[in-house]
Amino acid sequence: MAITTDLSGKTAVITGSNSGIGLGIARELAKAGANVVLNSFTDRKEDHALAEEIADVCGVTARYIKADMSKGADCRALIEEAGACDILINNAGIQHVAPIPEFPAEKWDAIIAINLSSAFHTTAAALPMMRKAGWGRVINIASAHGLTASPYKSAYIAAKHGIVGLTKTTALETAEEPITANAICPGYVLTPLVEAQIPDQMKTHGMDRDTVVREVMLARQPSKEFATVEQMGGTAAFLCSDAAAQITGTTISVDGGWTAL
Repeated sequence: MAITTDLSGKTAVITGSNSGIGLGIARELAKAGANVVLNSFTDRKEDHALAEEIADVCGVTARYIKADMSKGADCRALIEEAGACDILINNAGIQHVAPIPEFPAEKWDAIIAINLSSAFHTTAAALPMMRKAGWGRVINIASAHGLTASPYKSAYIAAKHGIVGLTKTTALETAEEPITANAICPGYVLTPLVEAQIPDQMKTHGMDRDTVVREVMLARQPSKEFATVEQMGGTAAFLCSDAAAQITGTTISVDGGWTAL
């Protein structure tokens, strides 16, 4: 069966998508013909310019909508303002690193709200639209840390494990409908944020770029290569294809073998 990724006429809403993985997914879905709604908590000219660029390059409709993913009402309002949501990509996320006894309560609350609760609220608002349209895809961006753990990242790991559980429940509640729900679990992805960390790591460890990438940043990624935002987008596009119509309630690891260890 050929993989078809013609998403013409579909609308994809991607949270946390003015940079990094979210933007990469938005670009790939737009290339497949989907109209896209970008989102973040800012409302800058450059945010709207990203949407305009995608529209010009891909010949689709693209908009940017400001919404604070730490607020449930904003999450639901994003979907309502989009007007349609055939494809929901829950990607928004933040991180904080600290031992559990020293982990600030407000950081825990923010990470759980943005990384986990936002996906519940957007999904709750999007499913009625998908049911009315007779088709839908929910794709949650989890993490290798949705399947395994590391020290000092308690809130992030709890949230990402929760995302995997929410994905399974969403899949079961839609199992007899033409709607699927899956989670993509990336390892380290080369985003602008990660790229910006490399010079500091080189200075800290006294290593050249290639060595610090392989031995420090990708210590847990057996392939010793970053995944790319284009690969994240391609995986999302595949999950929207007819070939993936019976893939639901599962995780797809794009982690260079991390979770095989």
